[in-house]
Order: sequence, then C-alpha cells, then structure tokens
Amino acid sequence: FGIKLIFMAKKVYAIYLMEPPDRPLPPDEWRKLKESFGKPQRFDVQMMTSMFISESELDVAKSLLTFVAMETGTLSYELLLRYLTLCVSGGHDEEVFDVYDIMRESFHSLDTGATTLFIKSFSRTDRWKEAMNLLDEIKKVFTPSPRNYGDVISAAMLHGDTNTAWALYDELLEKGLSPHPETWCVLFTRAEHHQRLLGILLYMRNNQIYPNKMMANAIKTWFESLSSQKWTGSWTSPRSKGLCGCCGAELESIQLTAEEYQELKEKVIADVIQGRDVFKKTTPEELEHFKEFVRRKPPFDVVVDGLNVANVNRDKSKLSHTLLAVVSELKHQGLTILVLGRKHMLRPSMSWDRKNMSLIQQKAHCFFTDNISEDDPFLLYATLHSGYHCRFVSRDLMRDHKACLPDGATRRLFFKWQRGHQLVLDGFVAAGKRVQFQSIPSYDTIVQTTSDSWHIPYDDTEDRSTYEVPQRWLCLTRKP
Repeated sequence: FGIKLIFMAKKVYAIYLMEPPDRPLPPDEWRKLKESFGKPQRFDVQMMTSMFISESELDVAKSLLTFVAMETGTLSYELLLRYLTLCVSGGHDEEVFDVYDIMRESFHSLDTGATTLFIKSFSRTDRWKEAMNLLDEIKKVFTPSPRNYGDVISAAMLHGDTNTAWALYDELLEKGLSPHPETWCVLFTRAEHHQRLLGILLYMRNNQIYPNKMMANAIKTWFESLSSQKWTGSWTSPRSKGLCGCCGAELESIQLTAEEYQELKEKVIADVIQGRDVFKKTTPEELEHFKEFVRRKPPFDVVVDGLNVANVNRDKSKLSHTLLAVVSELKHQGLTILVLGRKHMLRPSMSWDRKNMSLIQQKAHCFFTDNISEDDPFLLYATLHSGYHCRFVSRDLMRDHKACLPDGATRRLFFKWQRGHQLVLDGFVAAGKRVQFQSIPSYDTIVQTTSDSWHIPYDDTEDRSTYEVPQRWLCLTRKP
C-alpha cells in the first residue's frame, strides 16, 4: 500500500493506494494479487480507485471486472461507478454506453454521481439528446448542477441546436445558478443571438463576475467576427488616473453619489444588520450595546476586523504582534480607529500577548464581541454609521451579505462601496517592515460599456485572492 493525499471539496483525504498492475491479469493472477494484500475487504473498489488515480489502461480495469464477476457472480454498484469514472475521464465514451446499459438493467435507479458522469459522456457524442433525458431525470429529484446544464448546452451548441442551448441557459439562470466559464465560452462561438450574448456581459457586470483569460479570448474573437461593426479588441491595463491604457476612455468612478450611499446605508442597516438572519451571528442585546457604543464615539476613519487581520500571518504565536503593527500604522496616519475583536483575545496566551493588547487599546477604540458572534454585522454598522469617508480593513469578501440585500441594484451598490472602501494588507506583516495596504483604484473594476466600447476586467492569474480585483482588461472599441 502507498498513501496518497486526494484534494476534494476543499478537504484533504488520505487514501491507501494499491499499486495496480501494468497489464491485464487473468483471474488466477488477480486472486494471487488479492491474497498478497491480505485479502482486504472492498479489494475490488480500492483497486479500481487506484486505477483511476494512476490513469490505468482500460483493458487492465476490464480484467479486474472479469475477475470480480467470476469470484462473486455480480458487479457491485460502487465498483461499476468507479469504473465509469475511469471511462469518462479517459474519454472512452463507447465503453460508457455499455456501462450505461448494464447499470440501467441491473439497478432500479442511478445516483447523482453516475447520472452526472453519463451526462458528461453522452454530451460529447451523437447520443447527446439522451443527456437531455438524463438531465430531466435529475430535475425530478433536485436542481441539476451548473456543470450538468453546461455539458448539455455545449452539446446542443456543437450540434447546431441553439434554441435548445439558450432555453437551457435561461432555465439555469431561473434556478439561481451561475454558469461555468466553459458554458459562456461555447455560447460565444456562434455569431447569432447578438443581444443574448451582450446580456451575458451585463450579467457579469450585475453579479461582479470577472471572466478568465479563456473566456476573454472568446469574447474578443466574437466581437471581432462582427465584420459589419468593425470592433477591435486589445489587452491593456488602466492608467493610474482611471483611463483605459489602450483607448484613453475614462472608466467608471469607484465613488458612490450621496444619494446612492444613503440608499445603501439604509438598506444594509435594515436588511443585513437588523434583518432576521443577523441574530444567528449575535444577540439583540449585544447588537444594541454595540450601537450605543458607536453612538457615544466620534466618527471612525477606519474599522479593523481584528481577528481577520491578525490571522494574515501564518505564525499563530504572533497574532497580537500583527494586529498591533497594523493599528500602529493606521495611528501613525492620524486616523481614528475602531478595532473589532472577540473576548477571547483579551485572555493572555501565546497568541494574544497582554502588553500588545493593552497597547492596541491605547491606540484605538476597541469593542470585543462574544466568542460565538461574527464580526461582519458590527463592522458594516460602524463603517456605514461613521460616514462615506470611513474605510475598513479585512480580507473577508462578505459574499454572505449579498443574499440579504433586497434587489440586484442594491447588491451592485454594496459591492461598489466595498471595492472603494476595503483596505487590504499588501503582503505579510514582518518585524521591522512598515505595514502597507494595497491601493484602492479611483475607477470601478467591473464590466462597463458605452455606445461604441466595452471594457472588461479579466482574470489572467490562477492565484488572485477573492478580495483582490484583476489588473488586466480587455478593451473593445468600434470604429464609426
């Protein structure tokens, strides 16, 4: 046995790997191999899993199925599912058809995992319409995944059935799902449905979505294929003053108007801070106590999410040192500071040095919530209550709060305000090194358009943090 770490659903699983043979084995050799491993339970499933991870040849896996069938007289659902996974990942679609017939005949129903794999495989072949039937089967039980929809949409586009593709795309959106970039890419491969494709760009704008480089290329190619409209696309970065580095157009400002800010403040306080979900994160008494605390204080210039900021460094013995360094830099800038923390931070420990915490309380106003509380409602209230000038320091993306806001327009205002007010540490906090924050651009990093231009920020890196915005843009301009 060897041990391999498998990353699935953001968790790490250690599984024991059996070394699969490098050639098909007859049943008697499989029997000897099984005995050499001590006749473990689920030998067949573990071996098939190892074959999938090792990307074994199909005939080796088939010889295992033959052995199991001779030994037990049957093939279990789990074993066939592992084999199916190997077939789909290896592109063996003809074999998938055979597995489909076997599983349909042998089992009363298929689980989501098997159905998803069949949809993926069938969608790559001339039998793609059967994938639509499988999609309909899933719908009877629960909502299909964006990947399920995307596979069938891609198949429909590939076979020229654009009406079906767009109908499924509409259905996907109606169910509140967000399409995968590959799905958008395939929709942009056809020149027709002009307004529908522009609608995808507006969807990205309204939902603060940045296309990846592959999709940005698809968008550029589509625009430039509209020969009668004379579009030209270029890759660029904005200048510091908020002008496009290619065409010189002025990008949208990151600033909210006074009316927009007031509207946002009222709705965030009503729907996020006083909404019914907030008391899953605090208590009415604690929230009222905090509001009274804020009312007694002068307006803050900056609100610091203490626990979030302290954890920017991986060394957990330096949490209070990190927070003190950040607070000291903000104090050096002459700012009025509020630090939000948890009560456990006041208990001296290796992570939370008593002297450091005392210095933080001398340099900043501090409010420590119960350890079971979450800081976001307090941070939002204090920042918005202090006025438009107030910023906050956190790496949190706050996506949870978008769902609490009543409509798309308010959600767009919230994220625009967030992009213009969130201070993020630039790198790690190290002893002897001055704390620095990433600069906030004067322009809004969002898909934007005029009558003769589109400016689309896109991801050209795999490791951009969720609280950062892309630096690269696609500039599309149309000649008169």
